[in-house]
Amino acid sequence: MKKGQYHLDPPLKQPHTTLSNTPRPITVLALSVTLILITTSCLYYLPLLTLPTSFFTPSPPPPQRSDDTNVVRSTKKKKKCDIFTGEWVPNPQRPPPYTNNSCWAIHEHQNCMKFGRPDSDYLRWRWKPDGCELPAFNPGQFLALVQGKSLAFIGDSIGRNQMQSLMCLLSRVTYPELISETVLKDQVIASWHYPAFNFTLSNFWSPYLLLGSEADPNSTSPTSLYHLHLHRPDPSWAAHAARFDYLIFSAGHWFFRPLMSYHPNNNTATPISVNDAYRLAFRTAFSALNEGRFKGMAFLRTYSPAHFEGGAWNDGGDCVRRRPFRANETRLEGYELEMYMIQLEEFRAAERVGRRRGVRFRLLDVTGPMLLRPDGHPGRYGHPKNVTKYNDCVHWCLPGPVDVWNGFLLHMLKMDNGRGGWED
Repeated sequence: MKKGQYHLDPPLKQPHTTLSNTPRPITVLALSVTLILITTSCLYYLPLLTLPTSFFTPSPPPPQRSDDTNVVRSTKKKKKCDIFTGEWVPNPQRPPPYTNNSCWAIHEHQNCMKFGRPDSDYLRWRWKPDGCELPAFNPGQFLALVQGKSLAFIGDSIGRNQMQSLMCLLSRVTYPELISETVLKDQVIASWHYPAFNFTLSNFWSPYLLLGSEADPNSTSPTSLYHLHLHRPDPSWAAHAARFDYLIFSAGHWFFRPLMSYHPNNNTATPISVNDAYRLAFRTAFSALNEGRFKGMAFLRTYSPAHFEGGAWNDGGDCVRRRPFRANETRLEGYELEMYMIQLEEFRAAERVGRRRGVRFRLLDVTGPMLLRPDGHPGRYGHPKNVTKYNDCVHWCLPGPVDVWNGFLLHMLKMDNGRGGWED
């Protein structure tokens, strides 16, 4: 019998009987006793007949964790709760978990208040998933979960944006020690250690995730031609991946510069589209994990939308909105939708292989929540007023909406450790 089915015994077959010579008084007595029992039973069960039908519905089995730890089940509402689907709701009472003055890890171009942003309303919203609550980030819980472990952010400056947010959130409990630092042009590959928890945090600058180089070695322009080895992961991170427990991958905005697929065998290069290069970058990176010695957990942090209005990033575009969108006020479309879908496709393919290879893949799906936050970028407040620079509608203010990414991360770590990560 399958679980959940109810077994009903078949009616007993009545045996063939013949009339007996039982004396009538005994028969009358037996009938009287039977009538009394039937009447008593009816009186006992009568109140139950007035209860709703649902009262008789068998209790469901205890909720089980989904293989996808981004989704949790509410035992009270008996439905799934996707923490990445919801709304930003006003939160005027709760102060930000840190300030631009209290955290040492904030880069100046994300220090929006320092450079004169006139409003602070962007700090007064919290993410509310549909059907449940995402608790505020608890640095003590996070450090307990990662004690004795190591985590690396691999990707571009938006990945570093999240790492700096995490360091600021953890600074409420403890500070790390810088243990290594390598400077590559104007970018830094660095590692920090939290001695009280034996936790190591690293950042690998690798905006394409692949081995690559400037077509012109003397060029310093972010829009100049770039050569990519589409089937070779960037050794700056790939050579160290196996020693980490957690890896968080992110890439996106750098793929819009002119790219060429480099063929080292004959020292030639051929043009490649943005979408093809983006797809192969994640495919190659995830294959390196599945085919290598890495046996930890790999997160894909999905595409972080930009919010330029009135022009492109290099043509006067700016982000001037001062409140979040509602979920029905905007939608992901165009090239951002294409990039996001490519990520999902490559993630799912890698996840299937990873299940067989002992590599756990998790989706840190920030795209939807961040699409709704045009108010959270530095914009014109990522640099001094007397400095002429592009408006930054790509990175995120610190503190700011990006802090919720680490709330998502903590939730997912708690779910994977069987501790639960949501509230009704």
